[in-house]
Amino acid sequence: MMKQTVILGNIITMDEKRPFAKAALVKNGVFAYIGSAEETKKLAGADAQVLDYGENFIYPGFIESHCHGHLAGYRAIGQADLMQAGFTNYPVYREIIKDFIAKNPQRQFYLAAGWVENEEYVTKAYLDEICPDKPLIMQTGGGHSMLLNSKALQWAGIDAQYAKKYGKELVHVDANGEPDGYICEGPVFEIVPKLPTSVDDIKEYLLAWQDIAFSSGYTAVGDAGADVVHRDAPQAFYELEKEGKLKLRTFAHMYITDNIDSPKAAVAKIAKARAEIGGEHFQIIGPKVFLDGVTEAHTGWQNQDYLDEPGYHGLERFNDHDKMVELIVEADKEGMSVHAHSEGGGATHFMLGCIEDAEKITHNLHQHNILAHLHFVTDEDIRRMADTGSIPAVAPLWSIAAPGLYEQEVAYMGKELADQAYPIKSFFDAGANVVFHSDYPVSPMMNVKYSIYTAEKRAYPKDVLNGQTSPRNTKEAITREQSLKAMTINVARQWHQEHRMGSIEYGKIANMTVFDCDFLHDDIEKVAQANIVATIVDGEEVFKA
Repeated sequence: MMKQTVILGNIITMDEKRPFAKAALVKNGVFAYIGSAEETKKLAGADAQVLDYGENFIYPGFIESHCHGHLAGYRAIGQADLMQAGFTNYPVYREIIKDFIAKNPQRQFYLAAGWVENEEYVTKAYLDEICPDKPLIMQTGGGHSMLLNSKALQWAGIDAQYAKKYGKELVHVDANGEPDGYICEGPVFEIVPKLPTSVDDIKEYLLAWQDIAFSSGYTAVGDAGADVVHRDAPQAFYELEKEGKLKLRTFAHMYITDNIDSPKAAVAKIAKARAEIGGEHFQIIGPKVFLDGVTEAHTGWQNQDYLDEPGYHGLERFNDHDKMVELIVEADKEGMSVHAHSEGGGATHFMLGCIEDAEKITHNLHQHNILAHLHFVTDEDIRRMADTGSIPAVAPLWSIAAPGLYEQEVAYMGKELADQAYPIKSFFDAGANVVFHSDYPVSPMMNVKYSIYTAEKRAYPKDVLNGQTSPRNTKEAITREQSLKAMTINVARQWHQEHRMGSIEYGKIANMTVFDCDFLHDDIEKVAQANIVATIVDGEEVFKA
């Protein structure tokens, strides 16, 4: 039996041929007509459901290009949330963790996340004072470093020999050569998948994540390493899909270890998983690699040395050119793209060289390999990004001069470079297919209205962070229409899904988000105060405010 729904409101379609409409007809989850209210009602059957949003504004379902679903759900319901402390506040962290332990005495293992590092250095002793008898791990919000108490070090097998294996940059040690509790990068990504959990736990976390996404206005997401946190997460996605519980379309890249021995075998394994556990709402679309770390952890791979450490330009994680070219070529054979964490300018320069050499073999300028984060990028590499058809995944929410973090960038990279951080407009001007990302929950916000605001103002609204942000690199500000594209049709194009989603057009999936604000024309300060009204997936309301 055909199900019909009439959608009424101020529709902003993101379809250049018909940018605005007053109504849409949905049949069995697909747009069957977009146009006037009168004509839509004529075409609908007498028993059609009507969703009337009055003078509110209806957009294509917003799409998040780079996030971490399992981690988001885990942080929402499975661990102590340090994000609520704001920026670095060790006394508050202590109280949050103690409160979480008191409320969860049955747990044999504790995790806290959202820690923001600063110049104050803490060791395992800080956590041992809070929890001496069970493993406790405190992970940074960025996810690239963590602090372990003594019990957690013992559980993870991190001892002096382990520290020698990885080196003191990645496993910090005390004067006696014993690990002091702080680790970053490779060891973190080795340990995180071992955290005790089950497939049923992960399913619970993913459903919590789905609720977060829908209540934020997102109808589809890119999971940038679905198996990074736990190797069983893809299986959990698959089981939820089979059970009919997964409604959030998820396009996933699978984690590849640094300089992997056989890129060909790794791609073949991912292709096999795609065939075995893929579906309509969970699709595996390629490998995910880490080229470097992050500047604030002193591990971003830069084009120049860190000012505080001459001779050191950051951590080169996946830096084997030939293996990366092979990875890109093998992924292309399978119709997949490579998603690269590329924070520093040196990492981006390296990756674009690999893509250029791979394209000499594949002759494919539409593979849509993604470079995410792009903290520092040269003008030359912005042009190369567009020339290679690569996708710049940028984060307007990061473009502000955040207190503490900005000063740290200046100390590490110099004021001139810090003031040129996070380009966006230049990518558009070069002709690249720009997409927004939040990296949620590695970063604490996944927010449509603030993404639009910061993309235009390059600063947060006054009511965010107590107004403690300053505009940065304002020449990289973009238009509202560009922002909407970067959260809708451009992301669909990144995944080769533009024929199915990203705009409100005949034949596309009926995913929509309703806000009480005209993001194209209302005053920018009103945009910052916008409220979500509803989220619609396959023609059905999945969230209503």
